[in-house]
Amino acid sequence: MQALLVVLLSGLFAAAAWANEGGSNLEIVTLSNRADLISGGDALVEVRVPKQVSLSAVKVELNGHDITSSFKTDAAARTLRGLVTGLVDGRNDLVAEADGKGKGKDDGKEVRLTITNHPIGGPVLLGSQTQPWVCATPTGTAESGNTPASNPSGLTTFATDAQCNIATEFHLFYRTKTAACAFVLPDPSPTTTAPTPANSCFQPYVPGVTSPDLVASTTTSNGVTMPYIVRVERGTLNRGIYDIAVLFDPTKPWTPTAPQAQWNGKLLYTFGASTGQPRQQFRSEQNWVIAGITGTNDDSALRLGFMVADNSLTDSLFNSNRVLNAETLMMMKEHIVDTYGEIKYTMGNGCSGGSIQQNTAASIFPGLLDGIQPACDFPDSITTGLEVTDCVLLVNFYAGPDWTALMTGAGLTQAQINAKKAAINGHLDQVGCQQWNNQFGFNNKPGNFVPLLVNNQVTGTLAPSGAPRNNCRLPAALVYDPVTNPNGTRCGDADLSTAVWGTTANENAPGSVRARVTGDNVGIQYGLNALLAGKITAEEFVTLNEKIGGFDTDFNRRAARTTADRPALDIAYRAGIVSSGKNLGKLAIIDSRGWDEQGIHYIWRSFAERARIEADNHGDHGNQVMWRYGTGLLPGTPAQIAAVTVKSFLTMDSWLSNLNASAPKETINSVRTHTQVIAGKPAAAVDFCFLLADTTFSTPVFDMAACDANAPQADGLGRLAKRASPRQVAGGPLTENILKCRLKPLNPVDYAPVTFTSAQWARLQAVFDDGVCDWSERGVGQRRARSPLTFADGPGGEPLPRAPESHPGHGHDHDDDHDHGHGHDHDHDHDD
Repeated sequence: MQALLVVLLSGLFAAAAWANEGGSNLEIVTLSNRADLISGGDALVEVRVPKQVSLSAVKVELNGHDITSSFKTDAAARTLRGLVTGLVDGRNDLVAEADGKGKGKDDGKEVRLTITNHPIGGPVLLGSQTQPWVCATPTGTAESGNTPASNPSGLTTFATDAQCNIATEFHLFYRTKTAACAFVLPDPSPTTTAPTPANSCFQPYVPGVTSPDLVASTTTSNGVTMPYIVRVERGTLNRGIYDIAVLFDPTKPWTPTAPQAQWNGKLLYTFGASTGQPRQQFRSEQNWVIAGITGTNDDSALRLGFMVADNSLTDSLFNSNRVLNAETLMMMKEHIVDTYGEIKYTMGNGCSGGSIQQNTAASIFPGLLDGIQPACDFPDSITTGLEVTDCVLLVNFYAGPDWTALMTGAGLTQAQINAKKAAINGHLDQVGCQQWNNQFGFNNKPGNFVPLLVNNQVTGTLAPSGAPRNNCRLPAALVYDPVTNPNGTRCGDADLSTAVWGTTANENAPGSVRARVTGDNVGIQYGLNALLAGKITAEEFVTLNEKIGGFDTDFNRRAARTTADRPALDIAYRAGIVSSGKNLGKLAIIDSRGWDEQGIHYIWRSFAERARIEADNHGDHGNQVMWRYGTGLLPGTPAQIAAVTVKSFLTMDSWLSNLNASAPKETINSVRTHTQVIAGKPAAAVDFCFLLADTTFSTPVFDMAACDANAPQADGLGRLAKRASPRQVAGGPLTENILKCRLKPLNPVDYAPVTFTSAQWARLQAVFDDGVCDWSERGVGQRRARSPLTFADGPGGEPLPRAPESHPGHGHDHDDDHDHGHGHDHDHDHDD
């Protein structure tokens, strides 16, 4: 032990002496990602060389093999930079040695960096991948018996392994000079001889064949004028199918150490909408044209020299595992750096589920995104699900006998009944909850089901609709059934993420397991504020809370309330899956919010995100700006697109360029502070709205009170005003981030001036025998995010350790440079 201590101390003294020479130590840095999160077998690496060492004297070895020839020297920067290839899965030892000066290996002129490589098919942050997973095929195949269907990949070859890796393909397209064209999918396909629509603005480009006279030109943001030719790379990564598009000169090479000049180094990443849990490999719903531009019939990003990218696993429709979304984004960025060169910044965009993917990626792994543009915003999916499940319960209650008897007995008109529903729901009218039920009310179903849909939006009546289906999109016989197939594939939302949540015993099918869940409505007093405002009666309030019920672990409605699994609550907050206001405060946000108060995209969601940012940043939300308009969910005309979508893109570009100048990032995924982000805001990054009558979006209004009051609706609130959710009507906060509330005893004083009969009070006490929600307290399990977490060692996750750094070498292996474990969570601010 004493001898070992002497060795360790001597190593430390040597390292200290080397550092004291004034920046005289060699250093190895991975540029594409942390050294312990590398994937795909390659990494862009920089060796930083002290001024007293000749660049030509530096030798680089990978796992004992000389790879110096892979590096290019930069005399001005005193660096060697190269793409290190041939990394094996697991540990790799990269060594840089200052040779040729007669020095020995023990004098500090050698440094080592341990690189941990993961398969290109994943996982990296997750410890396991969801199974089964059906690989896409070139043309797609129909379901046959118990053989699942496959989706068309948009690639010409088949997967080569169980991780659905398919050979990468590259295609060239040119922008036509035709003004009257459409930005539609110009997608090569082996099933058709004319894959590109004739009216597409982009047509296939064949070097030496396509006439230059047909090709438009463009000038990029960094001043390069060139023919408007785009190269699209399509491949597979982390079991998703991706597209990467960028302006390209087919006569010149492109390497990560020498990118073509027209790329401005900026990445626009588009996230897909909706939400789903299929067990199939898809190609992205965001084709590269629509994904890479900033609005319908506008190609601002591509023509200005931005790279644009997407992946089917960052489309919420194809992946509702939010950690997998963040992992895929991380791997995509690494692949881009390793293939094309360093990224200056990464900007996100996307609507609805695309906003969820942006927000949760920023919360789960801060630094992956530098700025986001959530349209139709939801802060995250797990708290959006609170409103979905509450609405499913409510629409079923309204259609049931107890509510019907109350309404009939009171002799109310349908309009009066619907006004009561709206007051309980918190929405403009009764339609909102009905839309939640119909569109996403069955995402938690683990087995085969027939949707029970509202078939009359006025009366709210329900009826089964369509054939049986499942969320996995698998043959029915392969899917969970509590009686006939208890160990079949479970297809609910949480079941896609068992690597995050872990599993527990399935009460409905003894001997089987299910994913842990966060859903809970114990103690919630539905309709509380509607009662206090006189919009529903005491009897209606009592009956509502008696009969609302909840869900069992297979998402069947039941009389008892829903109860969360306590470990899942802790994970949701620690991992940042409930989007953290602290983490959202560390990046630039431009929130563009259209009108969909009779759908599912409610204005209050943008303000909920703002409230979370304020709560975690001393009341300040300066990093988030909000642009509102009342004409529809998204801008629809060229003038509207220019005034919102394109303006957002250009403003975000200015904002992130300012940040690159004022607060440069140390590494590709390092994080800025809230103060730094606000300091970089351009003048255009301010709140405004367009009033309803301004259909050309020509006059922005900066008076938020005027915006809120514009075009009053049937409920007396302005069209752009924020309304509420069922949980906010129940007394919950605007942040809507309490998954399970703490309880307090029933107290008649809390209902003044409303009074209950003794019988009604006894019924309330029976419903809330453990108490009602105390919204003044933090939720059960609610704590600050500890993200980023790694789930490599299993569900629950642990904070990532300090990123590996190169350390002085002594001619033999040293493991003391970083923690090979996953750290320990010393978070003492949780509730317990």
